Amino acid sequence: MDNQPQKKEISIELTRDAATGHYSNLALITHSNSEFFIDFASVTPGYPKAQVVSRVIMTPEHIKRLYLALRDNISKYEAQNGEIKLTGNTPKNTIPFGFGNTPEA
Repeated sequence: MDNQPQKKEISIELTRDAATGHYSNLALITHSNSEFFIDFASVTPGYPKAQVVSRVIMTPEHIKRLYLALRDNISKYEAQNGEIKLTGNTPKNTIPFGFGNTPEA
């Protein structure tokens, strides 16, 4: 008998609207004790406002899984294309223009 858990496949639908995507050059991350919020925004030079184009809300466990998946994919990308260089002197814990983690919501 096979005591291995069976893998369940998930069918993923990518709608035309979702496939188009949203451009983002700024991400703001906040969290509470039970959720992480990632607001993806677009900033245009010379305009004083950034427009949020998408918000993703995740549990702490899922945000950690996302982090691990991103880390793995960045490693694979850099193995093929070389190290991704960060420009400017923005601290590593911010996502551009001085924005980043904010106090708990």
